[in-house]
Amino acid sequence: MALNKTSDNSVMGATGSSQVPADGTGVIQLDPWLTPFADALRKRYNHAQKWIKAIDDTEGGLEKFSRGYERFGFNVLPNGDVTYREWAPNATHAALIGDFNEWNREATPMKRDSYGVWEVTLPARSGQCAISHGSKVKIQLTLPSGERIDRLPAWITRVTQDLSVSPVFDAVFWNPPETERYKFTNQRPSKPASARVYEAHVGISTPELRMGTYKEFTKNILPRIKHLGYNVIQLMAVMEHAYYASFGYQITSFFAASSRYGSPEDLKELVDTAHGMGITVLLDMVHSHASSNSLDGLNQFDGSDHQYFHEGARGRHELWDSRLFNYGNHEVLRFLLSNLRFWMEEYQFDGYRFDGVTSILYTHHGIGTGFSGDYHEYFGPGVDEEGIVYLMVANELLHNIFPSCITIAEDVSGMPALCLALSLGGIGFDYRLAMAIPDMWIKTLKEMTDDQWDMASMCHTLTNRRHGEKTIAYAESHDQALVGDKSLLMWLIDTEIYTHMSTLTELTPTIERGLGLHKLIRLVTHGLGGEGYLNFEGNEFGHPEWLDFPRAGNNNSYMYARRQFNLIDDKDLRYKFLNEFDSKMQWTEEKYGWLHAPQAYISLKNEKDKVIVFERAGLLWIFNFHPSQSFTDYRVGVEQAGTYRVVLDSDDPEYGGFGRIDRNTRFFTTDFAWNGRKNFLQVYIPTRTAIVLGLE
Repeated sequence: MALNKTSDNSVMGATGSSQVPADGTGVIQLDPWLTPFADALRKRYNHAQKWIKAIDDTEGGLEKFSRGYERFGFNVLPNGDVTYREWAPNATHAALIGDFNEWNREATPMKRDSYGVWEVTLPARSGQCAISHGSKVKIQLTLPSGERIDRLPAWITRVTQDLSVSPVFDAVFWNPPETERYKFTNQRPSKPASARVYEAHVGISTPELRMGTYKEFTKNILPRIKHLGYNVIQLMAVMEHAYYASFGYQITSFFAASSRYGSPEDLKELVDTAHGMGITVLLDMVHSHASSNSLDGLNQFDGSDHQYFHEGARGRHELWDSRLFNYGNHEVLRFLLSNLRFWMEEYQFDGYRFDGVTSILYTHHGIGTGFSGDYHEYFGPGVDEEGIVYLMVANELLHNIFPSCITIAEDVSGMPALCLALSLGGIGFDYRLAMAIPDMWIKTLKEMTDDQWDMASMCHTLTNRRHGEKTIAYAESHDQALVGDKSLLMWLIDTEIYTHMSTLTELTPTIERGLGLHKLIRLVTHGLGGEGYLNFEGNEFGHPEWLDFPRAGNNNSYMYARRQFNLIDDKDLRYKFLNEFDSKMQWTEEKYGWLHAPQAYISLKNEKDKVIVFERAGLLWIFNFHPSQSFTDYRVGVEQAGTYRVVLDSDDPEYGGFGRIDRNTRFFTTDFAWNGRKNFLQVYIPTRTAIVLGLE
C-alpha cells in the first residue's frame, strides 16, 4: 500500500505516482473492483474540489472558514466590548436578552445583514465586559408570522441544566478572568504508530452511585489508563446532550463541553494531563445527527424546518428521533467544520471518532439495509454524495491543519476507500472500526458450545477487512455493554460472577473457563483483528453486568451507570488477573508493534484440536481453544529459524493461570517445512491457553 502512504490526504494534492491521475480514480489502482464506478468516483471528487475552491474564493480558504467561532457566537474584544453574531435567516427581528439587561426584550436589538446574520456589539463599561462571566443569555427571534421565540445561541460554549427546575438547558456566557483560565503546559503527543484506544465516559468513571467529574477522571482514571498501556483515549458524551441516558448521542449544543461533569477548564486540565502522560485524546464527534429539541437545540432554530437540516422527512432520522444535517449548505458547512476546529484548538483534542458515519454516507442511513458487500450498494441513489463530500472536506481540513490528527469512522457498511488518501479519491479517514468482530464473539458465546467453535470462521472474521485501509479491532465496546446485553465476562460466567470471583472461594470450572477465554478472545482479537485495538473502560478486567443510565424505567438509578474500579483494587478478587493481563498485552504491543506490522500469516486453523497458529511482527502466536485437551510437543510451523522464548503467556499465575508453561523454556526450530513455513518447533500448549513466542 505504498501508493496510499505516499499520496497526499488532500483533494487538492498529488497522488503518490505520476502514473496515477489526481481525479478521484486513484483508488482503483488499489481496488480494481471499483473500476465500473470510476465516473461516480470522479463526480464526488470534483464535488469536493468545488466546495474547497468556493470556500477559497468566498471565505479566504478552509483555514479561515473553519474559524467561524471567532466571528459567530460571543467574542470579547481586547477593549472589553462583546460582539455577538448569529445566523438566523428566517427571522425578521432579533434581540439579545439575559441577566445583563434584566431580560428586557427591547433593550438590545440586533442588526441583520444580507445573508441573514444578526449582530450586536455591547460596549465595555469602565473597561469591564458588559456581560458578566457566568450569567445567562438567550436570543429572541421574531418570525414572519409575528411569533416570538427564544433560543440558546447556536455557538454557545457553556450551557447548564438544573433538573430540579427544568430539563431545558440554560446558555451561560463563559468568560472567566485570566487567573481562572486553564493554561496548557504539555505538547500534544506524536501520532502513535499503533493506536491502542481506551474508550471512556467521564460520567460513569466512578464506582459511586452518581456522575463522575472531569477532575476525578484526571486524578483517578488517567493513571489507570497509563498503567494499562493504552496510548489513546476516546472520550464519549462530552459535547452537550439533552438526555444523559442517550450516551451523548443527542447533541443540543455543539460547542459546549457537558457541564454535568464540571467546567470547561476542568476538561482542558484532563486533556493536558493526558498529554503529559504521552496519551493522545480523541473526542467522540457526533455530526451524523442532532437532537430534535428546539428550546435548547438547533431544531427549528430560526422557526424554519430547514435552517441547519433538510426539510421534511429527509431531515429526520426515524429510529433516532433526531434531525439530519444539510451537508450541502454553505453555512451548515461553516458550522460543522468550525466545530471540528474548535475542539482541536480550544481543548487541544487530537482527533475524532466520527459517530454514525453510515447515516452520513447513505440517504437510507442504513435503516433496514443489510450490506452484503456488493459494490453496487456503495454507489447509486442510496448514497448521499453531499454527506460523503462533507466527510472528505472534514478530513481535508483536519489532516492539513493538524497533521498528527487521527480520525476514526464508525461505519457498518464496509464502504470502499473510506480510509484511503483523498488525492486518490478516498474519504480520508485514518481508521475504521471492525464492527463485525464483537458481533461474532457475542454470537459465538450465545449460540455455540465450546466444542462447536469454528477456528476457520473466527480467523476469517478477524482478518476480513479491506486490505490497506487501517482497522481498529475490538472484542466488545460500549454497544455490547448496554442494557439488554451483557459484557463478555458475564456471558462467560453468568451468576458465578457474584459468588466465585474471590480468590478465597473455589476456582470452579465455570470461572476457570471464563477467565481463560476472556484472555484468549482479547488476545486473538488484538493480534489478528486490525491495525488498532479498542477497549471500553472496565471491560479490560471483566466488568460485571451491563450499562443502564438513570431513567424513569429504573427509578433514575446509577447502579449500572458506573465503573467499579474498586474490584481490581481488592487483591482478594480475580478481576486483578484480567486487568494485569490486559496491561501486559498493551505493553507487549508497545514493544513489538504488531498493530502497525503487516497482516498476520495464519499457518494453522485446526478444527479438531481447536488450535490457531499465526505469525505477526516477528512473533509466533499459538492459541489452544480446546475445552479440555492440552497438547504436548505440539508441532507448529514458523518461517524464521532460531531460538524462541515466551513473550506472553495467558496461563501465567500473575494472570490467574496455573503456571503450566515454564517461562524460562527455550524453543529451538528444526529445519523442516511445516504448515507452509520453512521451519517448525514443538510446544506444550495447555487447554484454553495462548502463548506468544519471540526470537531471543
